[in-house]
Formats: sequence, structure tokens, C-alpha cells
Amino acid sequence: MFDFHPSLVSSDEDAAMEVPASLAETTPDERPLFDAYSQAVVDVVDRVGPAVVRVETPPDRDKGQRGGTGSGVVISPDGLVLTNSHVVQGASAVRLTLAHTRTVEARVLGDDPHTDLALLRIVDDVALPAARLGNSKTLRRGQLVVAIGNPLGFESTVTAGVVSALGRSLRSRTGRLIDDVIQTDAALNPGNSGGPLVSSQGEVIGINTAVIAGAQGICFAVASNTASYTVSELVRHGRVRRAFIGIAGQTVPLPRRLALVLGLSQTSGVAIASLEPDSPATKAGLRPGDIVLALDGEPVSAADDLVRLLGAERIGLATTLAVIAGNERRQVVVVPAERTQEPLT
Repeated sequence: MFDFHPSLVSSDEDAAMEVPASLAETTPDERPLFDAYSQAVVDVVDRVGPAVVRVETPPDRDKGQRGGTGSGVVISPDGLVLTNSHVVQGASAVRLTLAHTRTVEARVLGDDPHTDLALLRIVDDVALPAARLGNSKTLRRGQLVVAIGNPLGFESTVTAGVVSALGRSLRSRTGRLIDDVIQTDAALNPGNSGGPLVSSQGEVIGINTAVIAGAQGICFAVASNTASYTVSELVRHGRVRRAFIGIAGQTVPLPRRLALVLGLSQTSGVAIASLEPDSPATKAGLRPGDIVLALDGEPVSAADDLVRLLGAERIGLATTLAVIAGNERRQVVVVPAERTQEPLT
């Protein structure tokens, strides 16, 4: 609100006499600014739009699954398509509608529900425009982003916004946390899932995955660096390899007196509820009731920390766990194996 003062008001005639002609001619015009913004969005759509596809999954009566639709993005000219795991819904084959309305068949090359990503391979022999996965670590809050997809069946829909926040965590359908999630205010709706979130440089920096029901302008995308790692694992192994040690645990607060005696600064850890027979943890001598505090020096304050730290790089490598056994703090060396079943860590 502006303050009003009579002495600051002059007649139209006086105002016209006081404004120099040169000033009137050089009054800033906002149109170039808006034109630059529009042109940036148009350039992104021209570069990435042809690589965006509609993904359709057939109904599976045996599994009680209804067919669905979503979005995807071609990431290599030979027909690799990235989308969401929840779009694929466990199907082995899907149908894709390309930007020029041609329909092709694709098979599911790999599906990773833990990151909500799936990789498809187009069966038909077609050459396709492909988008490039960028480096999501270079993103900054406030940066312009564009989302392209097929919300609610409206194909090739474009929305724009900014990066609202970085480094969010989002829980997948399996219960595992997806780290390094991008928050954006680019409008997303059902059907946008699996479509690309694109930077102004025309690089895919995220795969749109979720919205919060009832909220406005709070949407999420799996970061492109997570997608790049997942794609490389799916191409090489057909799955994302993760380490496991064979325990089921829960986050528990540490007794304050015990924490003081042991000189601990953290206030919680992961209590082992059960161990899988013949697992790495069992072989290392861990027991139910032991509390895990750290893994190779990295604090473990919650069960999600332990899951996050057990990546593929630890498979087969000696790993040191700091644990509380009874009233004593111990170091236990365990050799993680590749995880082959869920819910144990």
C-alpha cells in the first residue's frame, strides 16, 4: 500500500510538461523479459517434447490390476525409455504412443520400485529423438524447470515452474526412502508420472513421480542422478543391486544414562528384532536386541539410514558396524551380500 500526499499530485498538464521527451521514449518495456521467458520454455519443449511418450499398461485380470496410463521419456535413440515403476505396475510389456501419434510396443527391461523407476525397451525398429539426462547436483532453488507429460489423458501437456527445494526424501511404495528428491511448483497431475522435469538447458534433471493430494504447487521428481545410477544398474544387471546383512530392525531411542556412560552424542539407533538364518549378520555374531549405531563410521540413527548405507558398492566388502551389545559398545565386522528378498535389511 502506498502513502498518499496531496503535494505529490500534479495535474495532467503539469505532468506532461515536466516529463522530458527522452525519458518517455526510454521507459522500460517488460515485453522483452516475458518474451525471453517464453522463448526459454518454447526452446525446451522443441528439444525435449518429441522424446516424451505416453505409456499404457494393459489390465491384468489374474493379478487384479487395472490398466493405466502415464508418461515416459526416450533417453537413447535405440529405444530406451525411462518412466515410473508405479506406471508400469509390474507389467512385462507396455504400449507407447510417440509424439507423432505412432503406437509401438515395448518390454520392461527393468523395474525398481525402491526408486519408483522403470526402464523400457521399444521392440519396434524405430529411430527416435532422445533427451539427455543432466546433472541434478548443479540445480539451484528458484531455477526454471519445465514438466512435459500426459496429465489426465491430455497428451503433450507443458507446465513450467521453478525448483522449490532440493534434497527432499520421499517414501516409495515399498517403504524405502527415495533420497535427493526435487520439489517443484510446476503443475503435475495424474498421468504426468514418469514424464521428464527439464532444465532451461534442455536436460532432463528429474522424473516426475508424485503430487500431494489437496496441495497446490507441491510436486516431486526423482533426481536425474538417481535415475542415471538406476538406469546403469538395470542395463547391466536387469535389477538394481543392493547389499543386505540379514536383519530386521526398528528405530529405538537410546537410554539417556547408557548414552552418557558410552559417550554417545546420538539419541537413537536401530535395534535388531530378528536375524535371517545363515545371513552375514548371523555369521558375524550379531544377536536380537543388539543396537546398531554406525556403519563404517556413518551414524545410523534410524532404520532408513541403514537401508540407505547398504548400497551395491558394499556387496562382498568387509564393513564395520558399531553396536551396543548388552551395556557395551562393540565393533563387529560383517560382509554384506546381495539382497535377494525384501523385508530384511
